[in-house]
Amino acid sequence: MTTAAQKQPAAGTEPLGHRQMIVDGRQVDAAAGARIEMLCPSDGEVFATIPRGGQEDVEKAVAAARRAFDEGPWPRMPPAERGRILMKLSALVAEHHEELSQLDARDVGKTIKSARGDVTVLSRYYEFYAGAADKTGGATIPLGNGFTAMTFREPHGVVGAIIPWNSPTQMTGRTSAPALAMGNTMVIKAAEDACLSALRIAELALEAGVPPGVLNVVTGIGEEAGAALSAHRDVDFITFTGSPEVGTLVQKAAADHHAAVTMELGGKSPQIFFADADLEAAIPVITNAIIVNSGQTCVAGSRLLVEESAWDNVVAAFAAKFNSLVTGPHDGDFDFGALINAKQQGRVLRFIERAKTNGIPILAEGKIAPEASPAGFFVPPVIFGPVPTDSELGREEVFGPVLSMIPFKDEAEAIRIANGTDYGLGAGVWTKDGGPALRVAHAVRSGQVYINAFGAGGGVELPFGGFKKSGHGREKGLEALHDFSTTKTIIINHG
Repeated sequence: MTTAAQKQPAAGTEPLGHRQMIVDGRQVDAAAGARIEMLCPSDGEVFATIPRGGQEDVEKAVAAARRAFDEGPWPRMPPAERGRILMKLSALVAEHHEELSQLDARDVGKTIKSARGDVTVLSRYYEFYAGAADKTGGATIPLGNGFTAMTFREPHGVVGAIIPWNSPTQMTGRTSAPALAMGNTMVIKAAEDACLSALRIAELALEAGVPPGVLNVVTGIGEEAGAALSAHRDVDFITFTGSPEVGTLVQKAAADHHAAVTMELGGKSPQIFFADADLEAAIPVITNAIIVNSGQTCVAGSRLLVEESAWDNVVAAFAAKFNSLVTGPHDGDFDFGALINAKQQGRVLRFIERAKTNGIPILAEGKIAPEASPAGFFVPPVIFGPVPTDSELGREEVFGPVLSMIPFKDEAEAIRIANGTDYGLGAGVWTKDGGPALRVAHAVRSGQVYINAFGAGGGVELPFGGFKKSGHGREKGLEALHDFSTTKTIIINHG
């Protein structure tokens, strides 16, 4: 099997959809004419092609964004007017809800139910930041001696956004909504494995009234288009979501021209379950946290830490749940869908095989639907446990439907295990006792900690980002407006 980025269509052939990039308000092909086949993860079949953009295409997109920022109306527009345009975009997303959902489900392989949820969150991103566009002000600083200082929030300029394939709808909204609300212009480098919704959103943005050049979307592989965008000296700010290894390369490239960055680089999120917690309420939440999008989320709750006295009951309950789970095609009524491609499927299966080889017991395993295509990229959900805390499975991000169960003796050991990886993106604490809940929530080194919950329907309003290897900077919430802008101080000598 080959990944989408490795396959090229034969000359003169046209798959179902010939998609184009959006640059300076126009639909364009790659300058070199190269294209990439898009495979549906449910069956491995080609259903569209996209341009394989490269250095020249990134140059054109950044030049368009620079003109739009330096000469165009967007950054000079009253913030309330930008907000009204973003509100129109939110309404257009809602109007095209099913179209975007079907596109994303087929492109990513996630279930249609999951894709519909993502599009609902996308609409909310534009709605939220539309309302916030005119509500980010500065402060006055009385210095005395005849001086007064004022601070203002101003856009960075041209923002480069490199977004992943796991949730292209949400990621397009998560980056573009706050960046545009603050008056920046943008070039989005969408992932080569799933980007069709990002291209469609850019078309809807033009329809909503976003001026040409303000929101550009380039497609292509990371080593070409992504690297060119990271290193471009006319890009003032970069936001990246992906692996720590690629994030390091992006930061190094940005450092060469002193561009600021926001990095979201994955996680190994713990769910800490105390013996007094409500097991019945926790099961569906903890299960969804590891199987949503086939476990291909940075904040997946991939470690379930269980107090020893509750271990047997919790294992039995989750084993029963996981044994009943079924993965299948995106257009069916299944618990979750396929992984993105053969490469990712192979990676997850190798994690599973190495864990078996190392003697880690399997506690439960779900099924692949009988009607699923053998050419689809499916992996059944599996629970391992007890998982050694120093093992690969206990420390590394799998990015698949694999749950590691780990026992702990007391609160102190739970905190030690939770903090015992290089990551710190999300965490959950399950207990009826408010004391341990807050103590653990404060002690865990994580950007978000949920108590008796995990996830918040997209969490548009909630600042999001990581500690340690999970990255730095914050997206979502009002804090994103600060990350996508910078402070200017003006000092007046008025005597």
